[in-house]
Amino acid sequence: MNYTNREYANDVVYLLGTVCRQFKAPMPHIISESGRALTAHHALLLINVTDVEALTEPVIPALRDDPPPVLVELKENLESLSLDRVDEVFHDAVFAKERLQELFASDAITLRDMADIEQYYLATLNAIASLIASDRAGYPEIVNHLEATLVDRYFCNFSVFQSLPDNWAIDQIFPIMPVHRLDEEPIRRGTLQDITCDSDGVIDRFGGGRKGKPCLELHPYREGEPYILGIFLTGAYQEILGDLHNLFGDTNAVHIRATEKGYEVTDLVHGDTVTEVLNYVQFNASELLQVFRRKVAGATDLPRQEANAFIADYVAGLEGYTYLEGEVPVEMPAAGNGAGGPLPPTTSTVNGQQSTGTAVPSATGA
Repeated sequence: MNYTNREYANDVVYLLGTVCRQFKAPMPHIISESGRALTAHHALLLINVTDVEALTEPVIPALRDDPPPVLVELKENLESLSLDRVDEVFHDAVFAKERLQELFASDAITLRDMADIEQYYLATLNAIASLIASDRAGYPEIVNHLEATLVDRYFCNFSVFQSLPDNWAIDQIFPIMPVHRLDEEPIRRGTLQDITCDSDGVIDRFGGGRKGKPCLELHPYREGEPYILGIFLTGAYQEILGDLHNLFGDTNAVHIRATEKGYEVTDLVHGDTVTEVLNYVQFNASELLQVFRRKVAGATDLPRQEANAFIADYVAGLEGYTYLEGEVPVEMPAAGNGAGGPLPPTTSTVNGQQSTGTAVPSATGA
């Protein structure tokens, strides 16, 4: 919300009062339509991070024979970078990055050159960031660009279009934060990428300031350890607006009821399976399986054991969740405010990640 209660009263209530006084009409009861604000709080989405691509520590490539002039210039600028040349080097690097597609389309550079230019571009931005670290306020344009560019990309097990359509459609900013490692300082900065094949499946605007900020404070990703993020205020139409984009279905849902001692999990509603989603678009899973069996049987040089394994994997895929699946144990703290003890051992899910120990289920919880 980009206004305060005082602004609302000054602009809306005051105007109504002025008109009523002018025409000697009784003061009305003002009722605002606030359904979205009231319902948003009842649900949240929990998503697990599956991988991270770090852009803050690029490897500087060695120049090959006869490199293009733009690459030579980037290398020379990086090697001669100093405080009195920060603006010049920054603008040259940004200009080179913006011209990449044009240069490639005109055969001025090769695909390998494109990759090298991007690496030098990132290396230059990192060098500039270190150089101006003690005087960031003196370079507002550069700092804004650095904060939007030098961020890690956290790949998460969800679909923006299915679970957060308002983020994509109307640039709605949702509160997002880690629910793990809250006793550690989040020293990384990142954006969130979903697992769809659509380039718009990204969250790159987060709460902070009047216009939001381009990155989110996150913890370093640890391979093999669960790292779950919570996306809040999703109860206002997000799930019902989801449109099966890329055939990602409904997420698992956990219903939670507040109690005097904390809370209790009352229900677990499993999300769509691959078979169910295929049925929505008129594909019959049984027919698909029959076709696959015939193709496997027709592969005469395929050993029987491998053939059976292929068929078993295919069946498991049809019966499985539309999101990534895998075992991820998640420790669950005591219920609610500490009262009530931990949840009993159960098979639960964190957006498709099954856990057979004490766990907190995920997806949309209400």
